[in-house]
Order: sequence, then structure tokens, then C-alpha cells
Amino acid sequence: MLNGSYQNGTILQEQSGLDISAYLDFENFVKYFIPVIFGLLVLLGMIGNTMVIYWISFKEKLNQPTNILIFFLALADLLFVLSCVPYTAVHYALSEWPFGNIWCKVVNFTTHVCAYASVWTLVLLSLDRFLAVVHPTASKKIRTRRNTFLIVYATWAIIICGNIPVLLQFGVIRYQWEGFDRSACLNLAGVYNKLVLKVFYGCFFIFGYAFPLTLICTLYGSLVKHLRLGTPLSLRRHRRSMRAKRQATRMIISFVVAFALCWLPIHAMLITKNFIDFEATIGFTAVMMFANCLAYINSCINPILYVFLSEKFQVNFRSCLSNSRSWTCNKKDQPRGGRLETVIINCNKEINDTKITDIV
Repeated sequence: MLNGSYQNGTILQEQSGLDISAYLDFENFVKYFIPVIFGLLVLLGMIGNTMVIYWISFKEKLNQPTNILIFFLALADLLFVLSCVPYTAVHYALSEWPFGNIWCKVVNFTTHVCAYASVWTLVLLSLDRFLAVVHPTASKKIRTRRNTFLIVYATWAIIICGNIPVLLQFGVIRYQWEGFDRSACLNLAGVYNKLVLKVFYGCFFIFGYAFPLTLICTLYGSLVKHLRLGTPLSLRRHRRSMRAKRQATRMIISFVVAFALCWLPIHAMLITKNFIDFEATIGFTAVMMFANCLAYINSCINPILYVFLSEKFQVNFRSCLSNSRSWTCNKKDQPRGGRLETVIINCNKEINDTKITDIV
């Protein structure tokens, strides 16, 4: 879990000024409040990301590089929601870790892998947009279905190998606090050596937030510069293509902005907690919980952004709802009762087709 020990870990520290009664009341409140909030996040994230995965797999097809990358972004978010949020809720609600040592390692390993995979998929999406807009012709040989899958698989393989230390460092610790027997799923190496936590969360901040966002900003800065310098003639010639590219670019920028805003508080709290000496308080723990919620909300926002910013999804969705059909009929004047009447014959039912520009 990304929170590691936001509740119990702070209890392990010296807290001579902590009001025990107030903290127990706070824990009792959290026990009921957090599971409800986190349960809603799991439900929303699971439904939204599953919908995106289904839509891209069966409606859009995994042919375009952008669609493939959005598919893996939704997959990373879905796995993150399922592997992290429920167990963090249990961690906050209970004073003991009930799932055992092995599952403690698995949960934290999967959580960190999915968190890294999500942000580095955003980097790949930004690179894809840069190549598609700035080098549309030259990048066609690079932006292929095969190459996209290869780079995604390579990225996930590097992330999985890089997070193997999580399996070695995390585990269950049992302790007593104010006469209560408790247990927690923590970074055990960091419990006994604070330098381990500084290195662990320092690397998480650099490679899971700061460095990838720097790459993304650099790519989009070059992309915006190219669009501003583009000649009106070239834009008119490729107006339809540029419209689709700009739509896809806006959608991916919204993914990036949502990630940057939602993950900034949790990274700030992790750096504060592990690099600065402080006295843990109820207020700090509450802020840490809020930062956790905000990071988890990010995995629920991306499907919503996809629905609202994908014109193709909206049009096809409305088409599915209305299932609009038109009738083509032939008319003929026939004599009836000494006068001519117009009779409709030979009607054919045709489905209205709406032409949508593919996202490229």
C-alpha cells in the first residue's frame, strides 16, 4: 500500500504529546468513515476502467497506438484500484493486518508496479502525441501496433524488475501500543533503518512523479511550439487529421493534469514524513488519509475524462442509446374510387451511419 503505515507507522514513533483518548476516538471514526469512502472509490474505479477497457477492446479495436496506450492506462488504474484501495481501507479500519505476511508483500508490490505503470504510460502517450503531431509522416513506420505493444511490454518489465525490492522489504510487524496488541504491514527494512525509507520514497518521488512529469512537459512544450509555428496552408490541407490529433492531445493532457494534481499531495506528505523530523499528530494523519484518497481518485477520474473528451465515444454511445433508423420508401399513384391516391410501397429499413474521425 502506498500509505505504508500512515496510521500505525506514526504510532510507532515517539508521541509523548499525543492525546491517547482523542486518538482512539479518531480511530473509531476512521473505522467507519474510510471504508465507505474507499468502497465508493473501488466501485467507481472498477466500473469506469472496465468500461474503457471493454470499449477499446471490442469497439475501437487495439489497432491505433493511442488506443493501445489508453487501454494499458485503464488496465493499470483498474489493477491499482483493486490491489491497493480495499487493503488500505482495511488497514485504516482495523488495528491488525489480517491477510498475512505473503499478501502484505504482494499487495505492496502490485500497488507500486501499477502506480509506476500509470505515470509511465502517460509518458508514452505524450511521446505518441509528439510523434503524431510533429512528425506525422516519418513516425508512421515507428507508431505501429507491434512497436506499441513491444514498448509497453518493455516498460512493464522494467517496472516489475525495479520493484522487486518491495517484495524483500515489506512484511508484517507485531507490536504493542499503549497496552494494545497490534500489527501492521510496513516496510520492515525502513522501520529499523530510516535511510532505507528515504531512499525508497525518494526514488518513488523522482521516478514515479518528478522525472516522468518533466519528460511530459518537455514533449508537450515542443508540441505546442510546433502547432504555433504551423503554416495556415498546411493546417487547412490536413484540417480533419489535425482536428482528431488535437482532440486526442487534449484528452491526454487532461490525464496528465489530473495525475499531477491528484498525486502531488501524497508525494509531498511522503517526503515530509520520511525526510523531516516531526511529531505525529491526529491532524497529520488526517491529512495523510486525505492525500491517499486524492491519489486513489485519480484512477477513477481517467475513465470519466475519456467519456467526456472522446467525441467518438460520445457519438457512438448516443447512437447505441437512440438506435436511430431511417426508412427509404417508394411512392406510387394508384387509381382508387375514381381518384388517384398515393400509396407507399417497398419500404427498406437502413441504419444511419455517422462518420467519425478516428483518433490517430
